[in-house]
Amino acid sequence: MAVDMRLPARKQASLPASLSSSDGKHLVVPGDVITSDTGFMRGHGTYMDDEKLTASVAGEVERVNKLICVRPLKTRFNGEVGDVVVGRITEVQQKRWKVETNSRLDSVLLLSSVNLPGGELRRRSAEDELAMRDYLQEGDLISAEVQSVFSDGALSLHTRSLKYGKLGQGVVVQVSPSLIKRQKTHFHNLTCGASVILGNNGYIWIYPTPGQQDEEAGGYYTSLEPVPLSDREVISRLRNCLLALAAHKVMLYDTSILYCYESSLTHQIKDILKPEIMDEIVMETRQRLLDQEG
Repeated sequence: MAVDMRLPARKQASLPASLSSSDGKHLVVPGDVITSDTGFMRGHGTYMDDEKLTASVAGEVERVNKLICVRPLKTRFNGEVGDVVVGRITEVQQKRWKVETNSRLDSVLLLSSVNLPGGELRRRSAEDELAMRDYLQEGDLISAEVQSVFSDGALSLHTRSLKYGKLGQGVVVQVSPSLIKRQKTHFHNLTCGASVILGNNGYIWIYPTPGQQDEEAGGYYTSLEPVPLSDREVISRLRNCLLALAAHKVMLYDTSILYCYESSLTHQIKDILKPEIMDEIVMETRQRLLDQEG
């Protein structure tokens, strides 16, 4: 026999019905009443309950004119046109590669959306299709840009710029996509001696700062020379700093990463992830960021 059970409702402080843009950010959890004003339209992350707009996910309330939605704090990557992503090739298909980009569906990189070695602009022939594994094969990491979004939500990528392409030697770190701060550029050569690619999809690539770029390679030249010990130590320290910032939900961008790196220099690399040292480093980083903003 089915039994109808409901948890006791706790009293929630509903948000102002006006929800003006000057109210700042409003964080809600599932079951919170967003507004009782019937003049608003229901967006993603909300539902109607007794003529009240209620949150169905934990996140931040966003309003566009009369449309109200809740942006989840933790979710799969929902790509937009122009986003920089770091992904891994999972399959080579006819005239396309399938790429894992931390989204709900595998992304697509078409053969016509890449630069061929030599950089010449021409139609892709049958010979190019047969040589697809010479450019990219399963397991390869790439950096790319979202070119368009299909109707089912899958992303179409392109690497038609020399700053995109196959990634060589380095370390990939996975964090929540919501922690990546949107900026004009997501490629940063840090003053500490390494470079990072902050993928909007939550994948961060840390690698030694490259020298002269080989333009004839079309983005597919990867150096296999041994990485010096000093560079490996910098990369390892940056990796641990990224994990520390992500554990404390600090937004990740070039300034916060560099401040955290400088705060960690008094500790050994292996000690950065110890809870007490991690708290100390992140606290100092937050204070420096506040001082900079203030």
